[in-house]
This record gives sequence, C-alpha cells and structure tokens, in this order.
Amino acid sequence: MTALDARIAIVGGGLAGLVAAWRLVQQGVRDVVLLEARTTLGGRILSVDAAGSDVDTAESALDRFDLGPSWFWPALQPQLDQLVAELGLQRFRQFEEGDLLVERSTQTPPLRTQAYASEPPSMRLAGGTGALVAALRARLDPAIVRTGQTVRRLRREAARVELTVEDAAGRPTVWRVKQVLLALPPRLAATGLQFEPSLPAELARRWRATPTWMAPHAKYVAVYDTPFWREQALCGSARSSVGPMGEIHDVSMPGGHAALFGFLGVPARVRRQVSDEVLRAHCRAQLARLFGERAGTPAGEALKDWAADPLTATADDQDAAGHQAAAPSRGADEGAWQGRLVGIGSEWSPQFPGYLAGAVDAAERGLREALVDIALPTPEPAA
Repeated sequence: MTALDARIAIVGGGLAGLVAAWRLVQQGVRDVVLLEARTTLGGRILSVDAAGSDVDTAESALDRFDLGPSWFWPALQPQLDQLVAELGLQRFRQFEEGDLLVERSTQTPPLRTQAYASEPPSMRLAGGTGALVAALRARLDPAIVRTGQTVRRLRREAARVELTVEDAAGRPTVWRVKQVLLALPPRLAATGLQFEPSLPAELARRWRATPTWMAPHAKYVAVYDTPFWREQALCGSARSSVGPMGEIHDVSMPGGHAALFGFLGVPARVRRQVSDEVLRAHCRAQLARLFGERAGTPAGEALKDWAADPLTATADDQDAAGHQAAAPSRGADEGAWQGRLVGIGSEWSPQFPGYLAGAVDAAERGLREALVDIALPTPEPAA
C-alpha cells in the first residue's frame, strides 16, 4: 500500500475545500493535499452547458447554467463578493422585469401578477457558480488536487492522522498528515467516514442531526436560443401548486443562451420511482402550459436529483425538507481528535449555513482555528 505525507489534508473539493486550499497556498503552506471522491470538483456546485451537459463543451465558458446554487447577495455576503472580485469574475443582477405566473390548476390558465424585485438584489455569475470552481482550480498546483479519491477511514496515530483513501478501482493509499479539514457536510462526515478512535458521541450525534442544505431536492433546467417569454412581458418566474416544479426562474445568460429552471416539488422518495426521462417530460409539459408551446421544446435540458447523489445525500435526507440548521461544533473539544480535525463545509458556517457564502465563511473560520497549531513559513516575496 502506498503511503504519502502532507501537512494538511482537505477532504472534499467543493467551494469550501477549494477556498481552504487556495488560502493555505497564499499563506505559504504548500504541503497540502485536497481529496475529492468525485471525478470533478465543485461538490454541490454544478453548472451545465447549453446542451445540458456537465462536461465543459460550451463554445463560451460563460454560457453555463446552474443545477446547484445560483444566487448570492453582495450586500449581505461581502466576504463572498470579495472572493468574486479577487478571482476577477463577472456578476450581474437576476432578471426580474415583467409579470410572475401563478399556476393553481391544469384546467385553467395561469394567473399573471406583478413580480416583485428582490431587495437586496439577487446576483448571479457569468458562467454560473461553476466559474468559482474553475477560477480556484486554475490557481492551484495540480499536484495538490486529487479527484476520484474516496476517503474511507481516519485513524489517529501518535502525532499524526492516517487517512485511508481508495481510487475508483479500489486501490488504497494512506496519507499521513498533521491536520484534517473536513470540507463536506457534517452529516456526510459522520455517516460516511470511519473514525478510529470514534468521534465523541455527542459531537457525532450533532453532526448526524445537521441537515445538508438542498440535499432532498432536485432541479431542472431548459435551455433556449432566446428568452421568448420576455416578449410577453413575463419575467420567467412562476409558482405552481400543480408541479412537478413548484418554483421557476429565468436563468438566461447575458450574451448567451436563454434558460428557465425550476425546483421540483415532488418528494425525493416519489422521484425515485420515476425515471429521469419521465420527470423531464413532465417538466417540459409544465413549461409549455405556462410559457407556451415553444417552452416545451428546449434546445437542451438537464435534471439533477441531489437526493439520489450518495456524495450529497444520506438516507436521513430522503424525507427531509432541506431546511437550514444552527451550525454544530467544528471539532472535538477534548480527546484524540482535539486540534486534529476541523469542519469547514458550508453547514459549519454560523452565518450562512448551506449557502455559497457559508462555504467561504466556514473555510476561512476553520483555517484560523487550524493554523493556530501550525508554524507558518515566511511567505515568498512577490515577483
């Protein structure tokens, strides 16, 4: 079995893990490894191209649409907005001009009502929130980032922690590190990782009891050549008590394709009994009812059921509402894991648990805690 050494291991390659890796490198800590079970980075961030593919085949990297988080609010989340500015990303305001549609029955036309503008404004990123992932990865040494690496076990051994990691073929590797940053939801950490010795019972209970934001949900996006609904003075938003989507929004990209996306209101356990193609057909039919026949024939479409993703949701998430909860403790206050294990995933943020801003907040808070016991080398002078 291969054994490798590093100063810090980051478990999870979503936004929190990428931010943590980048901040460590900026502070001169380069002896870091980021371990991600998926073959791609981003975690719950997923931006697809105009064909509905999650492979980056778009003619423009800016013409992408979110099946994960979509919005942020700079006025309320300045830390995330600062990161967006640091990375040189372009943000723009969510389109909200025109009427909102309300669907109460399939037997009667939807009602039109004046839409309300979000205050503070909801903002989006050119290229979707996946632009954050791409920008951070581009700033990291490829040697730091290891995808397709599933962490199975964490074992405290003398002054180190040993992580047993498996690749897609089941081949194991052991990483020996001083500290571990858990950049994944607390519930996944508590149920999906084996700890030796076990976590303190109360800490493990609290982690398991912390809902993973959006884990029970599914999202659908339909892509079009033009936002034709705007010709009818519609803002592209809709609310429906009929479904399958309960809430719909215009997620068109300025200078790119137009798109509508919605949150499915069908419970996760019911969705499991229906194929993705059937769900897509029902979504297309609903869009045609609301926005006309053109909406029923998108140029591209995509559906992501987060509840069916084992790297996002657990059995406890299948019947959950996906609500936010108070952030649990980031680590053990005593015992073998004290000072060796720090939670930095979004749900550990006391301000914005589950949100993009929460991932940035939790990562930077966790780093301040983790770096207390690490002697930082002197940063290299700027070139």
